[in-house]
Amino acid sequence: MATPVLYFLHALGSSRREWSSVIDLLGARFDCIALDIPGFGDAPALDRPDVTALVDWFAGEVARDRPDCWYVVGHSMGGKIATLTAVRARDGVAGLAGLAGVVLVAASPPAPEPMDESRRQTMLSWFDGAGPTRQQAEQFIDDNCAAPLPTPPRDGAVDDVLRSSARAWNAWLTHGSREDCAAHAGCIEVPALVVAGSEDGDLDEAAQRRWNLPHYRDARLTVVAQAAHLIPYERPQALAALIAAHVDGTAARRLPDDFVALLNAERVAPRMRKTLLHRHAGPSRAANGILSAHQSGTLAAVIERVLDGAGDAGDIARRIDVDLANGVGDGWRFADLPPDRLAWPTGLDALDALSGGFAALPAQDQDHWLHAISVHGAGDCRECGWSAAQLAAWFEDVRAETVRVWTSLPATMAALSYDGFAVGGLGAGSPGYQETAADRREAWQLLPKAHP
Repeated sequence: MATPVLYFLHALGSSRREWSSVIDLLGARFDCIALDIPGFGDAPALDRPDVTALVDWFAGEVARDRPDCWYVVGHSMGGKIATLTAVRARDGVAGLAGLAGVVLVAASPPAPEPMDESRRQTMLSWFDGAGPTRQQAEQFIDDNCAAPLPTPPRDGAVDDVLRSSARAWNAWLTHGSREDCAAHAGCIEVPALVVAGSEDGDLDEAAQRRWNLPHYRDARLTVVAQAAHLIPYERPQALAALIAAHVDGTAARRLPDDFVALLNAERVAPRMRKTLLHRHAGPSRAANGILSAHQSGTLAAVIERVLDGAGDAGDIARRIDVDLANGVGDGWRFADLPPDRLAWPTGLDALDALSGGFAALPAQDQDHWLHAISVHGAGDCRECGWSAAQLAAWFEDVRAETVRVWTSLPATMAALSYDGFAVGGLGAGSPGYQETAADRREAWQLLPKAHP
Protein backbone atom coordinates (compact mmCIF):
# COMPACT_ATOMS: atom_id res chain seq x y z
CA MET A 1 0.00 0.00 0.00
CA ALA A 2 1.04 3.59 -0.66
CA THR A 3 2.72 5.67 2.04
CA PRO A 4 0.17 7.74 3.99
CA VAL A 5 0.09 11.40 2.95
CA LEU A 6 0.00 13.96 5.77
CA TYR A 7 -1.22 17.47 4.94
CA PHE A 8 -0.29 20.20 7.42
CA LEU A 9 -2.28 23.44 7.82
CA HIS A 10 -0.81 26.22 9.96
CA ALA A 11 -2.15 28.84 12.36
CA LEU A 12 -3.19 32.44 11.82
CA GLY A 13 -0.18 34.59 10.94
CA SER A 14 2.06 31.61 10.33
CA SER A 15 3.15 29.59 7.29
CA ARG A 16 4.11 26.09 6.28
CA ARG A 17 7.47 26.75 7.98
CA GLU A 18 5.90 26.25 11.42
CA TRP A 19 5.82 22.52 10.65
CA SER A 20 9.50 22.19 9.69
CA SER A 21 10.67 20.62 12.95
CA VAL A 22 7.68 18.28 13.10
CA ILE A 23 8.16 17.16 9.51
CA ASP A 24 11.87 16.60 10.09
CA LEU A 25 10.80 13.91 12.57
CA LEU A 26 8.06 12.39 10.39
CA GLY A 27 9.34 12.74 6.85
CA ALA A 28 11.19 9.43 6.77
CA ARG A 29 7.96 7.50 7.36
CA PHE A 30 5.23 9.60 5.77
CA ASP A 31 4.72 11.78 2.72
CA CYS A 32 4.43 15.16 4.46
CA ILE A 33 2.96 18.15 2.63
CA ALA A 34 2.86 21.47 4.49
CA LEU A 35 0.83 24.15 2.74
CA ASP A 36 0.67 27.92 2.98
CA ILE A 37 -2.94 28.91 3.62
CA PRO A 38 -3.90 31.66 1.12
CA GLY A 39 -2.80 35.04 2.42
CA PHE A 40 0.02 33.65 4.54
CA GLY A 41 3.57 32.56 3.83
CA ASP A 42 4.19 32.68 0.10
CA ALA A 43 0.54 32.21 -0.92
CA PRO A 44 -1.47 35.19 -2.19
CA ALA A 45 -4.78 35.93 -0.51
CA LEU A 46 -8.01 34.74 -2.06
CA ASP A 47 -10.41 37.21 -3.63
CA ARG A 48 -13.07 35.88 -1.24
CA PRO A 49 -11.18 34.76 1.88
CA ASP A 50 -14.11 33.31 3.83
CA VAL A 51 -14.23 29.85 5.39
CA THR A 52 -16.00 28.25 2.42
CA ALA A 53 -13.36 29.58 0.05
CA LEU A 54 -10.57 28.32 2.28
CA VAL A 55 -12.15 24.86 2.42
CA ASP A 56 -12.63 24.98 -1.37
CA TRP A 57 -8.93 25.73 -1.70
CA PHE A 58 -7.73 22.92 0.56
CA ALA A 59 -10.22 20.34 -0.74
CA GLY A 60 -9.03 21.24 -4.23
CA GLU A 61 -5.40 20.66 -3.24
CA VAL A 62 -6.23 17.19 -1.92
CA ALA A 63 -8.57 16.29 -4.79
CA ARG A 64 -5.87 17.22 -7.27
CA ASP A 65 -3.50 14.75 -5.61
CA ARG A 66 -6.22 12.11 -5.00
CA PRO A 67 -4.17 10.31 -2.33
CA ASP A 68 -5.25 6.77 -1.51
CA CYS A 69 -4.60 7.30 2.21
CA TRP A 70 -4.32 10.77 3.69
CA TYR A 71 -4.49 12.64 6.97
CA VAL A 72 -4.88 16.31 7.73
CA VAL A 73 -3.12 18.00 10.64
CA GLY A 74 -4.70 21.38 11.34
CA HIS A 75 -3.34 23.97 13.79
CA SER A 76 -5.52 26.79 15.11
CA MET A 77 -7.31 28.33 12.08
CA GLY A 78 -6.02 25.37 10.05
CA GLY A 79 -8.01 23.11 12.35
CA LYS A 80 -11.32 24.63 11.29
CA ILE A 81 -10.36 24.16 7.64
CA ALA A 82 -9.33 20.57 8.40
CA THR A 83 -12.62 19.69 10.09
CA LEU A 84 -14.78 21.22 7.38
CA THR A 85 -12.79 19.42 4.69
CA ALA A 86 -13.34 16.17 6.59
CA VAL A 87 -17.06 16.99 6.39
CA ARG A 88 -16.78 17.11 2.61
CA ALA A 89 -15.00 13.76 2.59
CA ARG A 90 -17.79 12.33 4.75
CA ASP A 91 -20.39 13.71 2.36
CA GLY A 92 -18.89 11.96 -0.65
CA VAL A 93 -16.96 14.67 -2.49
CA ALA A 94 -14.80 13.10 -5.19
CA GLY A 95 -11.06 13.00 -4.55
CA LEU A 96 -11.33 12.96 -0.76
CA ALA A 97 -12.33 9.34 -0.14
CA GLY A 98 -8.92 8.30 1.18
CA LEU A 99 -9.20 10.38 4.36
CA ALA A 100 -8.09 8.08 7.18
CA GLY A 101 -7.82 10.47 10.12
CA VAL A 102 -7.60 14.02 11.44
CA VAL A 103 -5.25 15.66 13.94
CA LEU A 104 -6.39 18.95 15.47
CA VAL A 105 -3.73 21.00 17.23
CA ALA A 106 -5.05 23.82 19.45
CA ALA A 107 -7.69 24.03 16.76
CA SER A 108 -10.32 26.59 16.01
CA PRO A 109 -13.70 24.81 16.07
CA PRO A 110 -16.51 24.79 13.49
CA ALA A 111 -18.47 27.00 15.90
CA PRO A 112 -17.40 30.62 16.49
CA GLU A 113 -13.96 30.56 18.06
CA PRO A 114 -13.85 31.59 21.71
CA MET A 115 -11.69 34.71 21.75
CA ASP A 116 -11.36 37.67 24.08
CA GLU A 117 -12.94 40.56 22.20
CA SER A 118 -10.42 43.17 23.31
CA ARG A 119 -7.60 40.96 22.07
CA ARG A 120 -9.39 40.51 18.74
CA GLN A 121 -9.66 44.27 18.32
CA THR A 122 -6.01 44.76 19.23
CA MET A 123 -4.95 42.22 16.60
CA LEU A 124 -7.18 43.89 14.01
CA SER A 125 -5.67 47.28 14.77
CA TRP A 126 -2.22 46.04 13.77
CA PHE A 127 -3.28 45.86 10.13
CA ASP A 128 -5.20 49.14 10.01
CA GLY A 129 -2.30 50.89 8.36
CA ALA A 130 1.11 49.67 7.28
CA GLY A 131 0.86 46.43 9.24
CA PRO A 132 2.17 45.35 12.62
CA THR A 133 5.49 46.53 13.95
CA ARG A 134 8.14 43.96 14.69
CA GLN A 135 7.59 44.55 18.39
CA GLN A 136 3.87 43.76 18.00
CA ALA A 137 4.65 40.60 16.03
CA GLU A 138 7.15 39.52 18.68
CA GLN A 139 4.58 40.12 21.40
CA PHE A 140 2.02 38.06 19.46
CA ILE A 141 4.41 35.10 19.26
CA ASP A 142 5.61 35.38 22.85
CA ASP A 143 2.07 35.64 24.23
CA ASN A 144 1.16 32.37 22.53
CA CYS A 145 4.06 30.37 23.97
CA ALA A 146 4.45 28.89 27.44
CA ALA A 147 8.16 29.80 27.42
CA PRO A 148 10.37 31.84 25.07
CA LEU A 149 11.20 30.10 21.81
CA PRO A 150 14.81 29.66 20.67
CA THR A 151 15.94 32.56 18.51
CA PRO A 152 15.85 30.96 15.02
CA PRO A 153 12.27 29.60 15.16
CA ARG A 154 11.07 32.71 16.99
CA ASP A 155 12.53 34.97 14.31
CA GLY A 156 10.90 32.86 11.61
CA ALA A 157 7.54 32.96 13.36
CA VAL A 158 7.77 36.73 13.76
CA ASP A 159 8.67 37.17 10.09
CA ASP A 160 5.60 35.15 9.11
CA VAL A 161 3.34 37.47 11.10
CA LEU A 162 4.92 40.50 9.42
CA ARG A 163 4.40 39.15 5.90
CA SER A 164 0.79 38.10 6.48
CA SER A 165 -1.78 39.57 4.11
CA ALA A 166 -3.89 42.22 5.83
CA ARG A 167 -6.87 41.01 3.82
CA ALA A 168 -6.49 37.40 5.00
CA TRP A 169 -5.65 38.37 8.59
CA ASN A 170 -8.64 40.68 8.96
CA ALA A 171 -11.01 38.32 7.15
CA TRP A 172 -10.24 35.54 9.60
CA LEU A 173 -10.60 37.70 12.70
CA THR A 174 -13.77 39.49 11.58
CA HIS A 175 -15.55 36.66 9.75
CA GLY A 176 -13.78 33.29 9.50
CA SER A 177 -13.23 32.70 13.19
CA ARG A 178 -16.79 33.87 13.87
CA GLU A 179 -18.57 31.76 11.26
CA ASP A 180 -20.82 29.17 12.85
CA CYS A 181 -20.46 25.96 10.85
CA ALA A 182 -21.23 23.62 13.74
CA ALA A 183 -24.60 22.41 12.46
CA HIS A 184 -23.15 21.78 9.01
CA ALA A 185 -20.19 19.89 10.47
CA GLY A 186 -22.36 17.52 12.50
CA CYS A 187 -20.56 14.31 13.43
CA ILE A 188 -17.58 12.99 11.46
CA GLU A 189 -16.69 9.30 11.48
CA VAL A 190 -12.97 9.33 10.74
CA PRO A 191 -10.81 8.96 13.88
CA ALA A 192 -9.47 12.20 15.29
CA LEU A 193 -6.69 13.15 17.67
CA VAL A 194 -7.38 16.46 19.41
CA VAL A 195 -4.30 18.10 20.95
CA ALA A 196 -4.34 20.96 23.44
CA GLY A 197 -1.52 22.87 25.10
CA SER A 198 -1.52 22.79 28.89
CA GLU A 199 -0.91 26.56 29.03
CA ASP A 200 -3.17 27.64 26.15
CA GLY A 201 -5.76 30.32 26.73
CA ASP A 202 -8.96 30.48 24.66
CA LEU A 203 -8.36 27.14 22.91
CA ASP A 204 -7.24 25.10 25.91
CA GLU A 205 -8.26 21.59 26.92
CA ALA A 206 -11.71 22.68 28.13
CA ALA A 207 -12.40 24.51 24.88
CA GLN A 208 -11.27 21.55 22.78
CA ARG A 209 -13.45 19.22 24.81
CA ARG A 210 -16.45 21.49 24.43
CA TRP A 211 -16.12 22.71 20.86
CA ASN A 212 -14.11 20.20 18.79
CA LEU A 213 -14.43 16.78 20.42
CA PRO A 214 -18.21 16.42 19.86
CA HIS A 215 -17.78 16.70 16.09
CA TYR A 216 -15.83 13.44 15.91
CA ARG A 217 -17.43 10.11 16.69
CA ASP A 218 -14.10 8.46 17.46
CA ALA A 219 -11.88 11.09 19.05
CA ARG A 220 -9.16 11.18 21.66
CA LEU A 221 -8.06 14.31 23.49
CA THR A 222 -4.50 14.69 24.76
CA VAL A 223 -2.76 17.59 26.47
CA VAL A 224 0.85 18.53 25.72
CA ALA A 225 2.59 19.77 28.85
CA GLN A 226 4.70 22.92 28.87
CA ALA A 227 3.03 24.25 25.75
CA ALA A 228 0.56 27.02 25.07
CA HIS A 229 -0.86 27.70 21.60
CA LEU A 230 2.13 27.37 19.26
CA ILE A 231 2.67 23.67 19.94
CA PRO A 232 4.43 22.91 16.60
CA TYR A 233 7.14 25.38 17.62
CA GLU A 234 7.10 24.68 21.36
CA ARG A 235 7.00 20.87 21.50
CA PRO A 236 7.73 19.47 18.02
CA GLN A 237 9.04 16.13 19.28
CA ALA A 238 6.01 15.45 21.47
CA LEU A 239 3.64 16.51 18.70
CA ALA A 240 5.40 14.42 16.06
CA ALA A 241 5.19 11.36 18.31
CA LEU A 242 1.45 11.91 18.82
CA ILE A 243 0.83 12.29 15.09
CA ALA A 244 2.83 9.16 14.24
CA ALA A 245 1.00 7.13 16.87
CA HIS A 246 -2.37 8.31 15.53
CA VAL A 247 -1.47 7.34 11.98
CA ASP A 248 -0.07 3.98 13.08
CA GLY A 249 -3.19 3.27 15.12
CA THR A 250 -5.65 4.01 12.33
CA ALA A 251 -3.96 3.08 9.07
CA ALA A 252 -4.75 -0.62 9.56
CA ARG A 253 -8.40 0.08 8.71
CA ARG A 254 -7.56 1.71 5.40
CA LEU A 255 -9.05 0.30 2.23
CA PRO A 256 -6.78 -1.00 -0.56
CA ASP A 257 -5.29 1.68 -2.79
CA ASP A 258 -6.95 0.52 -6.01
CA PHE A 259 -10.36 0.47 -4.33
CA VAL A 260 -9.95 4.01 -2.98
CA ALA A 261 -8.78 5.21 -6.39
CA LEU A 262 -11.97 3.84 -7.95
CA LEU A 263 -14.07 5.23 -5.10
CA ASN A 264 -12.60 8.66 -5.86
CA ALA A 265 -13.51 8.44 -9.55
CA GLU A 266 -16.23 10.58 -11.11
CA ARG A 267 -17.91 7.32 -12.12
CA VAL A 268 -19.09 6.97 -8.51
CA ALA A 269 -22.12 8.97 -7.41
CA PRO A 270 -21.44 11.15 -4.34
CA ARG A 271 -24.32 9.51 -2.49
CA MET A 272 -22.86 6.06 -3.17
CA ARG A 273 -19.40 7.23 -2.09
CA LYS A 274 -20.87 8.65 1.11
CA THR A 275 -22.79 5.44 1.80
CA LEU A 276 -19.77 3.20 1.34
CA LEU A 277 -17.55 5.38 3.52
CA HIS A 278 -20.20 5.42 6.24
CA ARG A 279 -20.53 1.66 6.01
CA HIS A 280 -16.78 1.19 6.21
CA ALA A 281 -16.63 3.27 9.39
CA GLY A 282 -18.99 0.89 11.16
CA PRO A 283 -20.99 1.59 14.31
CA SER A 284 -19.81 3.96 16.97
CA ARG A 285 -18.08 2.54 20.02
CA ALA A 286 -20.85 4.19 22.03
CA ALA A 287 -23.66 2.56 20.03
CA ASN A 288 -25.78 0.18 22.07
CA GLY A 289 -26.50 -3.42 21.13
CA ILE A 290 -28.81 -5.98 22.72
CA LEU A 291 -26.41 -8.89 23.25
CA SER A 292 -24.46 -9.62 26.40
CA ALA A 293 -20.68 -9.86 26.19
CA HIS A 294 -20.95 -13.66 26.32
CA GLN A 295 -23.58 -13.74 23.58
CA SER A 296 -21.45 -11.42 21.44
CA GLY A 297 -18.50 -13.78 21.84
CA THR A 298 -20.65 -16.73 20.83
CA LEU A 299 -21.93 -14.85 17.78
CA ALA A 300 -18.39 -13.91 16.72
CA ALA A 301 -17.39 -17.59 16.98
CA VAL A 302 -20.38 -18.60 14.83
CA ILE A 303 -19.53 -15.96 12.23
CA GLU A 304 -15.91 -17.11 12.15
CA ARG A 305 -17.09 -20.59 11.16
CA VAL A 306 -19.77 -19.41 8.73
CA LEU A 307 -17.27 -17.25 6.82
CA ASP A 308 -14.36 -19.62 7.39
CA GLY A 309 -12.20 -16.72 8.52
CA ALA A 310 -12.90 -14.56 5.47
CA GLY A 311 -14.07 -11.54 7.46
CA ASP A 312 -13.50 -9.81 10.78
CA ALA A 313 -15.91 -11.87 12.84
CA GLY A 314 -15.85 -9.56 15.85
CA ASP A 315 -16.57 -6.51 13.70
CA ILE A 316 -19.44 -8.23 11.89
CA ALA A 317 -20.90 -9.46 15.18
CA ARG A 318 -20.79 -5.90 16.50
CA ARG A 319 -22.53 -4.56 13.38
CA ILE A 320 -25.28 -7.18 13.66
CA ASP A 321 -25.73 -6.47 17.36
CA VAL A 322 -26.18 -2.73 16.77
CA ASP A 323 -28.52 -3.44 13.84
CA LEU A 324 -30.64 -5.62 16.12
CA ALA A 325 -30.87 -2.78 18.63
CA ASN A 326 -31.95 -0.40 15.87
CA GLY A 327 -34.41 -2.76 14.22
CA VAL A 328 -32.31 -3.04 11.05
CA GLY A 329 -32.38 -6.32 9.15
CA ASP A 330 -33.40 -8.00 5.94
CA GLY A 331 -37.09 -7.32 6.52
CA TRP A 332 -38.44 -10.79 7.20
CA ARG A 333 -38.28 -13.65 9.68
CA PHE A 334 -39.47 -17.24 9.99
CA ALA A 335 -43.07 -17.37 11.20
CA ASP A 336 -42.33 -19.79 14.04
CA LEU A 337 -39.54 -17.64 15.47
CA PRO A 338 -40.00 -14.59 17.70
CA PRO A 339 -38.88 -11.11 16.55
CA ASP A 340 -35.16 -10.77 15.90
CA ARG A 341 -34.47 -8.91 19.15
CA LEU A 342 -35.64 -12.01 21.00
CA ALA A 343 -34.65 -14.71 18.52
CA TRP A 344 -30.94 -13.90 18.25
CA PRO A 345 -30.13 -13.89 21.99
CA THR A 346 -32.30 -16.97 22.51
CA GLY A 347 -30.64 -18.89 19.69
CA LEU A 348 -27.16 -17.98 20.87
CA ASP A 349 -27.98 -19.10 24.41
CA ALA A 350 -29.43 -22.36 23.06
CA LEU A 351 -26.33 -23.06 20.97
CA ASP A 352 -24.11 -22.32 23.94
CA ALA A 353 -26.11 -24.58 26.25
CA LEU A 354 -26.29 -27.50 23.80
CA SER A 355 -22.58 -27.37 22.97
CA GLY A 356 -21.35 -26.75 26.49
CA GLY A 357 -19.72 -23.42 25.69
CA PHE A 358 -19.53 -22.91 21.92
CA ALA A 359 -16.87 -20.19 21.72
CA ALA A 360 -14.30 -22.26 23.62
CA LEU A 361 -14.62 -25.36 21.41
CA PRO A 362 -12.08 -26.34 18.75
CA ALA A 363 -13.09 -25.29 15.23
CA GLN A 364 -13.93 -28.84 14.15
CA ASP A 365 -16.27 -29.27 17.11
CA GLN A 366 -17.90 -25.94 16.38
CA ASP A 367 -18.46 -27.05 12.79
CA HIS A 368 -19.99 -30.29 14.08
CA TRP A 369 -22.54 -28.45 16.21
CA LEU A 370 -23.47 -25.96 13.51
CA HIS A 371 -23.93 -28.74 10.97
CA ALA A 372 -26.06 -30.71 13.43
CA ILE A 373 -28.29 -27.70 14.04
CA SER A 374 -28.67 -27.05 10.31
CA VAL A 375 -29.99 -30.60 9.68
CA HIS A 376 -32.21 -30.71 12.80
CA GLY A 377 -29.73 -33.10 14.41
CA ALA A 378 -28.93 -31.19 17.59
CA GLY A 379 -32.24 -31.99 19.24
CA ASP A 380 -34.64 -29.71 21.06
CA CYS A 381 -33.40 -27.09 23.51
CA ARG A 382 -35.29 -27.45 26.76
CA GLU A 383 -33.68 -24.36 28.28
CA CYS A 384 -35.10 -22.04 25.61
CA GLY A 385 -38.19 -24.00 24.66
CA TRP A 386 -37.22 -24.27 21.01
CA SER A 387 -37.56 -27.31 18.81
CA ALA A 388 -34.80 -28.61 16.56
CA ALA A 389 -36.69 -27.15 13.60
CA GLN A 390 -36.72 -23.70 15.18
CA LEU A 391 -33.01 -23.91 15.89
CA ALA A 392 -32.37 -24.84 12.25
CA ALA A 393 -34.49 -21.91 11.05
CA TRP A 394 -32.66 -19.55 13.41
CA PHE A 395 -29.26 -20.70 12.15
CA GLU A 396 -30.40 -20.25 8.55
CA ASP A 397 -31.31 -16.67 9.40
CA VAL A 398 -27.92 -16.18 11.09
CA ARG A 399 -26.10 -17.41 7.99
CA ALA A 400 -28.11 -15.16 5.70
CA GLU A 401 -27.60 -12.06 7.84
CA THR A 402 -23.90 -12.77 8.30
CA VAL A 403 -23.31 -13.03 4.57
CA ARG A 404 -25.52 -10.01 3.85
CA VAL A 405 -23.54 -7.81 6.22
CA TRP A 406 -20.16 -9.20 5.14
CA THR A 407 -20.77 -8.72 1.42
CA SER A 408 -22.05 -5.18 1.97
CA LEU A 409 -18.72 -4.01 3.40
CA PRO A 410 -16.30 -2.03 1.21
CA ALA A 411 -13.43 -4.16 2.52
CA THR A 412 -15.21 -7.26 1.21
CA MET A 413 -15.96 -5.57 -2.11
CA ALA A 414 -12.28 -4.75 -2.42
CA ALA A 415 -11.27 -8.34 -1.61
CA LEU A 416 -13.72 -9.64 -4.21
CA SER A 417 -12.73 -6.97 -6.77
CA TYR A 418 -16.36 -5.88 -6.93
CA ASP A 419 -16.74 -2.59 -8.80
CA GLY A 420 -20.46 -2.50 -9.59
CA PHE A 421 -20.88 0.64 -7.48
CA ALA A 422 -18.87 2.70 -9.99
CA VAL A 423 -21.42 3.10 -12.76
CA GLY A 424 -23.66 6.00 -11.73
CA GLY A 425 -21.59 9.08 -11.03
CA LEU A 426 -22.75 11.10 -14.02
CA GLY A 427 -26.48 10.70 -13.54
CA ALA A 428 -28.40 10.09 -16.76
CA GLY A 429 -25.14 10.34 -18.68
CA SER A 430 -23.38 7.64 -16.68
CA PRO A 431 -21.48 5.26 -18.94
CA GLY A 432 -22.28 2.05 -17.08
CA TYR A 433 -20.45 -0.91 -18.59
CA GLN A 434 -19.31 -0.75 -22.21
CA GLU A 435 -17.92 -4.28 -22.31
CA THR A 436 -20.57 -6.92 -21.66
CA ALA A 437 -19.05 -10.04 -23.16
CA ALA A 438 -17.63 -12.78 -20.95
CA ASP A 439 -14.02 -12.39 -19.81
CA ARG A 440 -13.82 -8.79 -21.05
CA ARG A 441 -12.80 -6.06 -18.63
CA GLU A 442 -12.68 -2.30 -18.94
CA ALA A 443 -9.64 -0.23 -18.00
CA TRP A 444 -11.33 1.32 -14.97
CA GLN A 445 -12.38 -1.97 -13.39
CA LEU A 446 -10.66 -3.55 -10.40
CA LEU A 447 -8.28 -6.35 -11.21
CA PRO A 448 -9.13 -9.76 -9.71
CA LYS A 449 -7.29 -10.55 -6.49
CA ALA A 450 -5.33 -13.74 -6.04
CA HIS A 451 -6.93 -15.91 -3.35
CA PRO A 452 -5.34 -18.92 -1.65
